[in-house]
Amino acid sequence: MQELYIDSVNHRYGEYQVLSSVYLTCKIGEVVGLLGRNGSGKSTLLKIIFGSIQPRFKYLKIDDELQVKTYLTQQVAYLPQGYFIPHYLKIKDLIELYINNYKDQVLNLAIFKSNLNEPIGNLSGGNRRLVEALLILYSDAKYVLLDEPFSQLAPLIANELKEHIVHLKSQKGLIITDHYYRQIIEISSRIILLHNGCNYAINNEDDLIVHGYLPNL
Repeated sequence: MQELYIDSVNHRYGEYQVLSSVYLTCKIGEVVGLLGRNGSGKSTLLKIIFGSIQPRFKYLKIDDELQVKTYLTQQVAYLPQGYFIPHYLKIKDLIELYINNYKDQVLNLAIFKSNLNEPIGNLSGGNRRLVEALLILYSDAKYVLLDEPFSQLAPLIANELKEHIVHLKSQKGLIITDHYYRQIIEISSRIILLHNGCNYAINNEDDLIVHGYLPNL
C-alpha cells in the first residue's frame, strides 16, 4: 500500500505534553490538511514525520516499511516555515539539486524561466517562498510536508501555489498546515485538527467550532 502511516506519537517539551498518541495517515492522491492553534504541535508532528525531531515514541511506516528518519529515504520532503535555502544559491543550480523527474515542467514555469541566473535571495519575499515550495513539491519525494506554505504570499501567488498542489495531487501524498484555514479547507481531501495533544477528524467548519479552533459567533 502506498501510504504514509504514523501512530502513537508522543512528545513533550519539558513538562508540556505537546502530542499524545497522535495518529495520521496520508495516501498517494491525498491532500491532508493539518490545523491547530499555535503550540498545538503541527510543526512538531511534521518534523517527527520527516525525522528531524526524535519523539518519546512513534510508530512510522512508509509503504508498509518501518522508518526512523524518513529524510534518509528521500521519499519524504519537508518545507519548513522559514526560508531554508542559502540566499546566494542560483535558481538554475537549485533546480539541478532538487528536481529530477519533473525538470522539464519546472523549467517551463515562469518564476523559474525568468530567474534562472538569479540567486534566490534576490527574489522578493513572496517569490522566494514560492520557489522554495515548488522545489519541494516537484522533488522526487512521494510524500510532501508543507509547513505554512501560504505565509508571506500575496493572494495571487497563493493561488498559483494551490494550482501546483492540485496539479501534483494525483502523484503524491501531501500534508499541509497553515494558519489560513480556508486555504487548507479549499485544497484538502480531508482535515485533521490537533487539539490538546490529540487529533480529531474535521468534516465541516462546525467541527472546528466544537473543538475550539474557531469562535462560536
